[in-house]
Parts: sequence; C-alpha cells; structure tokens
Amino acid sequence: MGLRPDPGSVPDAPGSYQFLDADGRVIYVGKAKNLRSRLNSYFGDPGGLHHRTAQMVATARSVEWIEVSTEVDALMLEYSLIQRHQPRFNVRLRDDKSYPFLAVTLLDEWPRAMVMRGRRKRGNRYFGPYGHAYAIRETLDLLLRTFPIRTCSDSKLATHQRLGRPCLLYHIEQCAGPCVGEIGRDDYDRLVRELVRFLEGDTDAVVNDLEQRMADASVELEFELAARLRDRLASVRRAIEKQQIAGTRSEDFDVIGIGDDELEAAVQLFFVRKGRVMGQRGFIVDKVEELDGPALVARVLEQLYHDENPLGWPKGVMVPALPPGVGLYEDWLSSQRGSRVTLRVPQRGDKRALMETAQHNARESLVRHRLKRGTDHNSRARALNELAEHLGLDQPPLRIECYDMSHLQGSHYVGSMVVLEDGLPRRSEYRHFRIRNVAGNDDYAAMDEVLRRRLRNYLAERGLPPSEQGRFAYPPQLLVVDGGKGQLGIAVGVLEELGLSEQIPVAALAKQFEEVFVAGRSDPVRIPRQSEALYLLQRVRDESHRFAVSYHRRLRGKAMKAGVLDGINGLGDKRRSRLVRELGTVGAIKEATLDELRALSWLPDAVAAAVYDATHPGGALTGS
Repeated sequence: MGLRPDPGSVPDAPGSYQFLDADGRVIYVGKAKNLRSRLNSYFGDPGGLHHRTAQMVATARSVEWIEVSTEVDALMLEYSLIQRHQPRFNVRLRDDKSYPFLAVTLLDEWPRAMVMRGRRKRGNRYFGPYGHAYAIRETLDLLLRTFPIRTCSDSKLATHQRLGRPCLLYHIEQCAGPCVGEIGRDDYDRLVRELVRFLEGDTDAVVNDLEQRMADASVELEFELAARLRDRLASVRRAIEKQQIAGTRSEDFDVIGIGDDELEAAVQLFFVRKGRVMGQRGFIVDKVEELDGPALVARVLEQLYHDENPLGWPKGVMVPALPPGVGLYEDWLSSQRGSRVTLRVPQRGDKRALMETAQHNARESLVRHRLKRGTDHNSRARALNELAEHLGLDQPPLRIECYDMSHLQGSHYVGSMVVLEDGLPRRSEYRHFRIRNVAGNDDYAAMDEVLRRRLRNYLAERGLPPSEQGRFAYPPQLLVVDGGKGQLGIAVGVLEELGLSEQIPVAALAKQFEEVFVAGRSDPVRIPRQSEALYLLQRVRDESHRFAVSYHRRLRGKAMKAGVLDGINGLGDKRRSRLVRELGTVGAIKEATLDELRALSWLPDAVAAAVYDATHPGGALTGS
C-alpha cells in the first residue's frame, strides 16, 4: 500500500499524526502514546477496521506525524491541529445554542452587571453560562437590591452624568447612582467585590457581613439603615434559594452528561462551585469517528477543557464513564488548573443525582435537536430528494413505511408499521400487528407475515371505489425494514411473490453501522453521515422500533395482570377494580370468606359466590 509509511521511519514515541487526502487537505488528526504502534494498526486487514475508519484510510493518500515528548503534549497538539484544519473525519463539538452569561465589566471605570452572549473580553468576569436568560435576570434583579451597581449602557451613563440627575433605577434603589456622585469610588468598588464574591459561590461570607452590618446599625439606633440591610439580606437569601445545592460548600466540580445515538451525541455540562450549580452549557457532537462510551467521554473532555473555563478550573470532573487512559486526562487537566484534578463516575448521593439530571438533559437535548431538523420544511425536502438520489428512485418518496418486530424470547410477538408522509409522521396511519403464525423466536418469519398481511390488504383494496377502500389502500413509495441483508431478502421475496417488486422500492437500515442495503447490490449504499437523508431514515427506523416496543410492553403488561379474577362471570373491569380497591389486594380477596364478599352491597350474591369459587378452588362454601 502506497499510503503505508516504512515502519522503521515512524518514531517509537508520543506524538500526533495526520492523514491527508489527494489535495493535501488534512482529513483526520489523531494522537498516540506510541506513533509506530498506532499507525501500524491502520494498515492491517481492512476488514478488521470499523467501516468509518476504513473509509478514512481509503480516502487518504498520505500520512504525516509530529513527535513530542509526552502524552500530554500529544493531546494538546492534537487539539490545536483539529482546530486549525477542521478535519472531516474528526469529532467536533458545536454549541447547540448561544448560552447567556452574567458579566461584570471590571474593565470599565464604573463596572456594570449585564446579561450577554457571544465573545468574552479577558479581564471582565463572567458567570454561567445559564440555560435561560430569564433565570439570570431574575437572579440579577434580586442581587441588585443588595449590590446596587449600575446595569445601564456606557452611553446612558454619560447622558445622566451630563444631565446631573440619575435614572429610575436609582430611585427604586437598584443602582447606587455613580453617574451623579451619590456613591464614592471605594464604596462602589466594595459593592462590585461583594457581588463577584457572591457569584463565585462564597455566599456565607456575604450573608454574615450583611447580618453583622444590620446588627451594628441597630445598636447605633440607625433603624432606617438596618431596615434597608434587612431587605437586602432577604433578597440575597432568595437568590441563594434559586441555586441548586449539589455538594458541600467547599466543593468545585463539573458534571458532564451525554446522550447519544449512532450519528450524534448531545453533551450537557453543569458547573458546580462552592457546592451550588452556578451554570450550564450544552453541545452537539458529530460522531464521525468510531466511538464507544469511554472514547466519546475522552473526545468531549479534550474539546471542552482546552478553552478557558468561565468559572475557573474545577477540582474534579464527574463523567458517565471513565475515558481510556484516565491518568493522561487527569494529568492534563491538573496542568491546566495548576493543582490536582480527578475524574470519576459518581455512584451515590447528590453527585449521582446531579449526574442523572445531566444525562436526562442531554438525552432531551438530543431529541429536541433531531425534532428540530425533522420539522423544518427545507430539511425535509432536502432529505427526500437526497434519499431518491442515493437509492436510485424515480422520484422523492413522499410516503415511507417502516417495519420492525418486538418480542420477549418469542412471546407476545408483535410488528409495527409507521408512516412518514412528506417527511412527517402520519400517526393515524400507524398500524400494529400481532404475529399469528410464528412459533418461537424467528424475526424473518415474523417480518414475512407482517409484510404479506399489509400488502395483500393493499392488493385487495386498490381496485375498490374510494368510498369502499380501507386503511391499507395506499402503497408506500419506499418500504423500509429495520435490519440488514436478511430482512431485506425477506421483503424482496414478498414483493416479488405478490408482483409488486417493480412498483414498491425497498431498503433495509442496519442499526449497527447505519448501513443502507437495497435490492440488487451486495454492498451497502454509502449515504453521507451528515446528510438529511440518513437522518430521515434513522428517524423513521427509531419511530418504528418505539412503536413496536410500546405495543409489546402493553400486551405483556396485560398478560402479567391477568390472574385469578379474570374470566369470572359477572365480574367485569369496573367491578374487579372496585373489589381490589375496597379489599386492598388480590391476596386479601383470596382470604375473604363468602359472607364477607356477600356483605358488599354493590356485588350481587351470585357474583360473590363465583369470586369465592375462583379464589378458593376445592374449598367448601361458608355461610348460608
């Protein structure tokens, strides 16, 4: 292979390596503890490589490397090269929205507090980011009653300095009035320091200081000042209540939650300072590399902590899984902070609960991200056109049907059919199928049965007048099955047998590698990972799986609930529910005597006797 370098020329040392394409563009950047060993792993049997890695190696035309002295240096060099070249086969984090910060502009002559987004200036202080701007504004409104520094723009400050009179905020005691000299420089700087200290999480010191000043004012009989300090203290305490407690007062740590699928991942980062959640940030990750859970955590760490942390470096980072070579990442983070940083997976208590919250938020963020793409009209149109192009269809498939199976060790076998029309779910067209003729665990036979039932109904209804057509009258313009070549073969066989192979195109989407198989081709169709077409197929596949599983669970739940009270003459759902509710449990019903059952005024005697017979098999009746 011309791409493979002479093994003797590759150093046996740490470093970063770069694969380049025919035009000399960097398409992948990696790091290695041992460059020679790592590069050799790319040039063995291509069948042993992950398909994305194999695609990268097939695209590359040359490989280069840079030797460094330590693994930490290799990690930092890799990040620098990724930022410079933006390689197409490397994972990249992108903000899923612009998060707001609370800024204190220490660079100004009279520092101001403001809610801002976007680029930050070195020298000012920033707190957050926060999930919602209104959350900052509510907190800031409370804090200004205690630390009344200005929030106005520089132009408004200059205007009131020229006019010689303050604005409304001064009159409602949310600004100390530096524009008209109502507060001196030293006192104003003290307010700014106290606000920054509070936002850093040092709330106890601020509360204690206010309490002491209020007590001193009372002793000095300055009751008006004491009342103002009391009101400020109440505002500070309300602001503290808005901060979620996540640890002891001395703890500074970050929590990383991740929700992912085969193509993307959503990351939620919580900043905890002095034991309180002080900010939040979210990212979307393009998974263009082969990444399991620990490897994904490693990539997230590499890209999150190269930039300046808005709340300072944490003492620890809580992650859902430890990255490979965890010591390397701890050493690197420790060098960034200047003191020891640890990585760990929380197992119990408040930290575990906060990790679960971060994980939940990440999963919800991923769902919202995918729904946003799916509901955009331009994205849907692009997806359908791309799908037609990649699958060789005559026209965009405006009606797509997808099928999936669900069972538990062959029991409660069910199938699902979900429908997209114009790229949107058509839930009124969804259908469930209870498998009738398959014994045991046989997904191929179950898929065969479901497709035959659906398509035979279509053949029976298509010649009828519109007024007589039923729910299967419309054929799909693309039939998708969840699975690989096996499921595709079943679908093709059914279509050929029913004479529909020329009318209805079919594709199979394999979950493991997101590979798309079509009839007549042994190799999968390579749909670009970032294309709208692949997102559309993935979404319809996942929806069919959800629909099948929910139906299967419902049937299984009904079967589990079926018991001794089922099938009793005269005991319908309402009477059964009331009987269980009044006696407490099914066990209590089994222990009840016939007299106790007959004593229920709403239960007929004949039904009471039938319940007793069913719950006391072989027992003698008691009572008259």
